[in-house]
Amino acid sequence: MAVVGDLAAKFGGMIKKEGAVDFKKGVFGVPIKWNGVCALNYRKLRAGESRIGRVEAVMQVGVESAGVSQDSKSLGGALGFDVVTEVELREKGFLGLRKTKLVCTIGPACCSSDELEKLAMGGMNVARLNMCHNTREWHQDLIRKIKKLNEEKGFCVSLMIDTEGSQIQVVDHGAPSSVKAEDGSIWFFTNEKFEGSRPFTIQANYEGFAEGIQVGDEIVFDGGMATFEVVEKVGNDLRCKCTDPGLLLPRAKLSFWRDGKLVEKSYQLPTLSPKDWSDIDFGISEGVDFIAMSFVNDADAVTHLKNYIATKSSKSIEVLAKIESMEALHKLHEIVAASDGIMIARGDLGVEIPLEQIPTVQEEITYICRQLNKPVVVASQLLESMVEYPTPTRAEVADVSEAVRQYADALMLSGESAIGPFGQKALSVLRMTSSRMELWSREENRQDVLLQHNLGASLPDQIAEQICNSAAAMANNLGIDAIFVYTRHGRMASVISRNRPNPPIFAFTNDSSTRMALNLHWGVTPLLVDLSDDMEANITTSVNLLKTKGLIKNGDTVLVVSDIIPTSTTQTVFQSIQVKTIV
Repeated sequence: MAVVGDLAAKFGGMIKKEGAVDFKKGVFGVPIKWNGVCALNYRKLRAGESRIGRVEAVMQVGVESAGVSQDSKSLGGALGFDVVTEVELREKGFLGLRKTKLVCTIGPACCSSDELEKLAMGGMNVARLNMCHNTREWHQDLIRKIKKLNEEKGFCVSLMIDTEGSQIQVVDHGAPSSVKAEDGSIWFFTNEKFEGSRPFTIQANYEGFAEGIQVGDEIVFDGGMATFEVVEKVGNDLRCKCTDPGLLLPRAKLSFWRDGKLVEKSYQLPTLSPKDWSDIDFGISEGVDFIAMSFVNDADAVTHLKNYIATKSSKSIEVLAKIESMEALHKLHEIVAASDGIMIARGDLGVEIPLEQIPTVQEEITYICRQLNKPVVVASQLLESMVEYPTPTRAEVADVSEAVRQYADALMLSGESAIGPFGQKALSVLRMTSSRMELWSREENRQDVLLQHNLGASLPDQIAEQICNSAAAMANNLGIDAIFVYTRHGRMASVISRNRPNPPIFAFTNDSSTRMALNLHWGVTPLLVDLSDDMEANITTSVNLLKTKGLIKNGDTVLVVSDIIPTSTTQTVFQSIQVKTIV
């Protein structure tokens, strides 16, 4: 690789008051050994030089060496592209890569190895396992199938488990997928424990589910999938008539309404039930990448779970808080700050707030997540009609497009993929719609202005953040083809992603946990590679490998950012912006 242009100007400065800044916090959490000097070097093009060559900004401070994850994987000189991205890059080029990530819920309809491979080839970035359903053995088998696909077929599909949470739900009714309630049919709701299923009988999971409920009240399934009117109280049970027919899914949430308002009931249930803790231990032992926490109402519950995982797991596992209650909205900012990411569970959330507020609440949550640099997943009922039909409604496509326009990191399929017969078609709709909407936003220059929220408290953190913000702006202004980020912990890649630049972001890392976590971030393609302390060697090696594969060509321009922390005795952090033209 050759680079045109070199540097003429240098300047540096001394920060005199060492005590004025707390450097103990480090750069994005990496401990720093302060040496009192912050030097910035700039290279500019020779006068009259017509081609974009190399523009470099370097920040150096002394640091303590940060250890590299023990599960780093050597690829022996091979580039860690997943097969889907490689195919897409060959066909569409850098700017044609889809940036919105796709999450699929795995269920009976797609749990075979062949079906999983089809979903992975169709663009699934994250496989979600809903712990409300199926057995521990079923989940374990599924996790191993997905890991085998990654290892043997070259995919990069992250694993997420979703806790059940402490809410009143329907116990599995014994049917393989769903039961349909017809208008006017009479159903019996009970907390009696029994095996299998009984005709027209719904088994609730909580003994006191009917406390305070009156004749004439309504029971709503999963935010409106079906509605029943209470016609008689029979001891602790309820006899009800179906007033709005629909599908009764296993483990559906029940909510109670009176005179058009949600019945406020204080069950004093914990955020995580004993079953949830058992499922979390299972997820840790199986090495999942994300744990989605249901019915989060405050930041303390999230912090408690993250601390628990830190003591139990040798690998990094991200915790996503699901926003699905009014109480969570009241404490939204603190919950987002405490979490590693957010899932907007619109189905349950739509039960607790007026339907007409869902679009604006979704946009507000998405924006706050971007400000605080947390990935956000828009979930629930994106393509609900495709649980039964092979094509979506036009309104559903518009809903998907709106989530993409809002720059959500990811879109999620629930029943569409888990129990519907058209899961692959539903995934294809998400993929095509998001790609088209991203292209339109870029062509129309629809980049929204993000009111920047400073993420770092220390000066090194702030410098690193400004480097990322500047990199994204430079990439857009210069018409860069791609952004390369060399990172061990993924933080700079995520901050660049927060800015939603036009070019795709390729995050080169030697930490497998970092790679799988970045799989949920907008516009980031994570690659597992060997990294050295020599930045120029990293850049040259990766570009040469890309050229060998035919994925990059002469004339392409890439912007390079690095937060590599050398493990050598020099103990310096190398943060830089470089612009390189491939020749």
